[in-house]
Amino acid sequence: MLGIARRKADVHMRSDVAVIILAGGDGRRIGGGKPLKMLGGERLIDRALELARNWSDLVAVAVRDSAQVAHAEAPTVRDRDLAGPLGGLLSGLDFAHRHRRAFLLTIPVDMPFLPRDLLDRARGSIGDRCCAVAASGGHLHPVCALWRSSAMAAAEAYAASGRHSLRGLAEQLGFATVEWPVERIDPFFNVNTNEDLTQAARAAY
Repeated sequence: MLGIARRKADVHMRSDVAVIILAGGDGRRIGGGKPLKMLGGERLIDRALELARNWSDLVAVAVRDSAQVAHAEAPTVRDRDLAGPLGGLLSGLDFAHRHRRAFLLTIPVDMPFLPRDLLDRARGSIGDRCCAVAASGGHLHPVCALWRSSAMAAAEAYAASGRHSLRGLAEQLGFATVEWPVERIDPFFNVNTNEDLTQAARAAY
């Protein structure tokens, strides 16, 4: 299994970054309660927290209701009332800004195999752009991205215009793409259904 000890050994904490775990989706395709689903003896939320806490000492979970991450020992921020993950991003940018962090890394709760070098590579690629977005197999994953907290006003204006696409926001702001190879399993494989959870469990061993 991709154990916690191995994940800790291969990541580096950065003091200028806050991390937000996006966990506000309703997870209807998996029967609800997605963050609390078990994979390899760990809940999805706990796997995400273990990794996030090795990237930064400032980690929170973006939710619509705190019951979505029941008994997870982490602070929560409330999603804005918007469609999709943009509400979590806006709350996360505000969180990072209030804590005077220059960057916000967003990761979703339902990607259990995220690359351990996600933050280091994104931080090394962002340059003078507003965000760096992960990609694999030719597909962008804007829920896995490093954002400058200074982009908060532009992101608020984007949301106020009625647009909700994270990719659209990244394109408007200007972004770097950070590509990972797909080998045994896509590192950005996401769990949307019980069948996905079964596939992830096989890949974890």
